[in-house]
Amino acid sequence: MCGRLSQYRGIHDFVAVLSIPDALINHVGDAPLARYNAAPTTALAVLHQHDQQLYADNLRWGWRPHWAKDRAAPINARAEKVAHGPFFRAIWRHRLIVPIDNWFEWVDAADNTRQPWLIRRADHGAVFCAAIGEFPTPGTPIREDDGFVIITANSVGGLLDIHDRRPVVFAAELAREWLDSATPLERAEQMLLFEGETSDAFAWHKVDKAVGNSRNQDASLIEAIT
Repeated sequence: MCGRLSQYRGIHDFVAVLSIPDALINHVGDAPLARYNAAPTTALAVLHQHDQQLYADNLRWGWRPHWAKDRAAPINARAEKVAHGPFFRAIWRHRLIVPIDNWFEWVDAADNTRQPWLIRRADHGAVFCAAIGEFPTPGTPIREDDGFVIITANSVGGLLDIHDRRPVVFAAELAREWLDSATPLERAEQMLLFEGETSDAFAWHKVDKAVGNSRNQDASLIEAIT
């Protein structure tokens, strides 16, 4: 987890759930994002704060430190290690939220194929994934190595039937706390380890195998199949 996701509603729909009072500085536009099948290396809409101001920017999914050019850029980071390992040390303080509608996982099927499943909030609400990354701040240029990783944790409950890892998803009030630069690093780590949404918050269903090809991008990809 997690290697494919959807981000199709508009950025203002996501931000409205957070109830952050200050006006959004929006660099992603007002139209629906319409990304039904986003793959790694795709530029996705992310939310971050600077001087208590909320920003929306497009940022590449995937990041690696400059000294690790001989390996592929990871797209995820493990909650159990991210705060202390050397690989993500440079961006551990750079917290952001990736607002999504759902993510996809693949499960081995009886016919020796892999069946894709869609996972989303049971109430169909916004999914706020905890992430860290390298991103531009006001007055700084975009850098070649800008990007982000989604933080994952062990699955629990019913989600274990789909995959053993899951994104760390926060309820709106915790997403606000995660974005706040005043939140201490120790508190941020505790949030990752103990306060992500449980499997009870989610529902899942099978979807068409067309989602396996990232060139397919229409809304039919999120529809349930029997």
